[in-house]
Amino acid sequence: MARGIFITGTDTGVGKTVVATGLVRLAARQPKRVVGLKPIASGAIRTVAGLRNDDALALAAASSVPLPYELVNPYCFEPAIAPHLAAADAGVPVRLPRLVDWYRQASRDAELAFLEGAGGWRVPLHPEGFLSDLPEHLGLDVILVVGMRRGCLNHARLTAEAIGHTGHCRLLGWIGNRVDPDFARLDANLDTLARLLGAPALAVLPLLPVPEAEA
Repeated sequence: MARGIFITGTDTGVGKTVVATGLVRLAARQPKRVVGLKPIASGAIRTVAGLRNDDALALAAASSVPLPYELVNPYCFEPAIAPHLAAADAGVPVRLPRLVDWYRQASRDAELAFLEGAGGWRVPLHPEGFLSDLPEHLGLDVILVVGMRRGCLNHARLTAEAIGHTGHCRLLGWIGNRVDPDFARLDANLDTLARLLGAPALAVLPLLPVPEAEA
């Protein structure tokens, strides 16, 4: 089983996919046998091959170990709503034992696996539990993507506390992403985050005209 790193965020829309896909690309260039995985995704289009999510497709395209789509993204739902609601509407239970079995199979031929979460750390599953149960059960390391916007200090600190709560996961570090061009006092807020999270950012993404992993 590959070493796994779980990419979570302070909220939805903070750039987890850009960061996760970028990290997969970097690892593949080393070169390492690396896979990018998306355990659960809501917001998909119908194709002749079935439902497909853009984030999962981007992770698959960056990976150096080819996998069938169903192993990249085992739970895929069409409506762009909270994953547990999409799963409930579809009548599909998302249970931890199946996620654990899926991860072991999907990462079997890789040295390194990056798993992109959905929304923030404590996203609910249907019918019970949280997506964070998966990295906690597997003891995965975590990278936190902080969307640099108002409220990020509180969200980042609370997320870091939740990651460390059970003692099963290690916060490797955090990456700041400039998602709000009008966010004031960026440097001062980065300094505050470094104090609140115990270390400076691994990286700070600039404002990108098009938020793509290659950039």
